[in-house]
Parts: sequence; structure tokens; C-alpha cells
Amino acid sequence: MSGTVPPELSSLRASIDNIDAALIHMLAERFRCTRAVGALKARENLPPADPAREAQQIARLRALARDADLDPDFAEKFLNFIVKEVIRHHERMREQADQNPA
Repeated sequence: MSGTVPPELSSLRASIDNIDAALIHMLAERFRCTRAVGALKARENLPPADPAREAQQIARLRALARDADLDPDFAEKFLNFIVKEVIRHHERMREQADQNPA
């Protein structure tokens, strides 16, 4: 196979690169919001995890995934990965709030 890449492949790869960049920016924005939630939870002495909210989110995202023709199991795994990281951040914020009461 020669070293030239078909133009269609280059175009598809460029689209993937743009989507990847958008995903990173969206995740960064999501984590900015969840940091604010974590600060509020720490201030109000609320637990870092909210299993009822997480279950609602999983059901909602599974439905969105089905509507988007994306594997709902994949969407759930992706959300669980993100939620686990968010909870870790919230736990850390709670620990810091406990160590430095206002």
C-alpha cells in the first residue's frame, strides 16, 4: 500500500479530530459545573454521591443513546466512569472543607 491517504479518509479523520476536541471541551465544562456542585455539597454538608440522581442520569443517558443509535451499555459505562471521577473530586472537596472549616 502506498503512503498516500485517500482524501475521504483525511476528511473523516479531520472530522474525528474536531469531534474529539469538542468532547474534551464539553468534558471540561461538565467538570467545571460538577466542581461547583461539589463546593455546594461540601458547604451544605451533603454527601458526595447521590445514588438516586445517578440512577436517573443512567436511565436518561441510556434512552438518549438508544435515540442516537449508540450502544446504551457503552453510554452507561462512559457515564459511570465520569461519575466515579466526579465523586472522587467531591470527596476530596469534603475532606478539604472538614480540614479547613470556615
